[in-house]
Amino acid sequence: MTGDKTAQTAPVFAGRRWFFPSALVHELAPDAARSGRRPRRTVRDWVVDFACFLLAVGVSLLGAEALSDNHDLPPGLVTADQVLGALSCAAVWLRRRWPFALAVATVPVSFVSETSGGAALIALFALAVHRPFRYVAWVGGVHVALTPLYFWWRPDPDLPYLASLVLLVVLVGAIVGWGMFVRSKRQLVLSLRDRARRAETEARLRAEQAQRLAREAIAREMHDVLAHRLTLLSVHAGALEFRPDAPREDVARAAGVIRESAHEALQDLREIIGVLRAGDSDDAGRPQPTLAALGTLVAESRQAGVEVVLDRRVADPAGVPASVGRTAYRIVQEGLTNARKHAPGTEVTVSVAGGPGEGLTVTVRNPAPEGDVPHVPGAGQGLIGLAERAVLAGGTLEHGPTSDGGFGVRARLPWG
Repeated sequence: MTGDKTAQTAPVFAGRRWFFPSALVHELAPDAARSGRRPRRTVRDWVVDFACFLLAVGVSLLGAEALSDNHDLPPGLVTADQVLGALSCAAVWLRRRWPFALAVATVPVSFVSETSGGAALIALFALAVHRPFRYVAWVGGVHVALTPLYFWWRPDPDLPYLASLVLLVVLVGAIVGWGMFVRSKRQLVLSLRDRARRAETEARLRAEQAQRLAREAIAREMHDVLAHRLTLLSVHAGALEFRPDAPREDVARAAGVIRESAHEALQDLREIIGVLRAGDSDDAGRPQPTLAALGTLVAESRQAGVEVVLDRRVADPAGVPASVGRTAYRIVQEGLTNARKHAPGTEVTVSVAGGPGEGLTVTVRNPAPEGDVPHVPGAGQGLIGLAERAVLAGGTLEHGPTSDGGFGVRARLPWG
């Protein structure tokens, strides 16, 4: 989704690059930022540079006119002043590449050349736009400090000394303030760009995390639902394979269990796929089992030929939270599935006890099987999923061999 948004906004920005300064284009355009080369001037840059150059030339011409009216100056000094003014105007084109060097160089030049004053002010503005305030403070401070000496050396014939001094100081302050405003506006645009990128990155990471959690939840649900059914198929098919001479009633009963388990597994798979297509959460797609469904689960296992002893001592079965009851159901379901797979023919003991405030304890145990047991492959993913479910519910789960050689699963879940 983020890639599509970038692909949609990139052409819009590319079509309006002429409107932005080259420094912003270099920062905002990913290809320009990765190239490592200096940003090329945009149309806006050329317009602004020409305007600055023409302004410097205009101020220089005004200064040259004032020099021509002053007949006390020798012709050589007037010519040198105009040459310095012309060079200063030409140097305005370097304000983007070397703003600090140009501003420093124009300080002494503007002090001795009246026609260089416009170029000096433009260089000071460029310095305020492209460099931090400490550089602007030094150069602007030197300008202000030299102002009284400049007007003492070259007094303005049309204005008093104090008025000329105040006017130039105000002009320098206005130019510095304007340049700092332009700089802060550019930094604001860049900061908004960075915030937008961070927001897109965080949104993408949150989406990926949500997808990963959804995949894990779906994987747990499919394992819990289908493993129970498929284990019945495997156990009864294995019994038919190892006992082809079994009585007809046993064969018919095993075939019926296989058929029913296959039908229910297919139905469960259809329901899960329907949830995926609808985009709903794990809990919204179909009715979730609760602690009250333990009796049905045990009856189903007994019908499949498993001896199950259910010891249920719950103070308030209706008051068990739905998430806790669902977790307890899945733990018992996985315990019965593992017992059928790895210890067929044994008696499985299921114990559920607890009450509000003290928590819910779920225990599934089976003794060691007798004789040779057909090997049923397993990767232990069911027990890992049960541990994750217990932790998500705020409880704990322990599993492992018992002292008599059997296997047990014990979980403690919070209640209240």
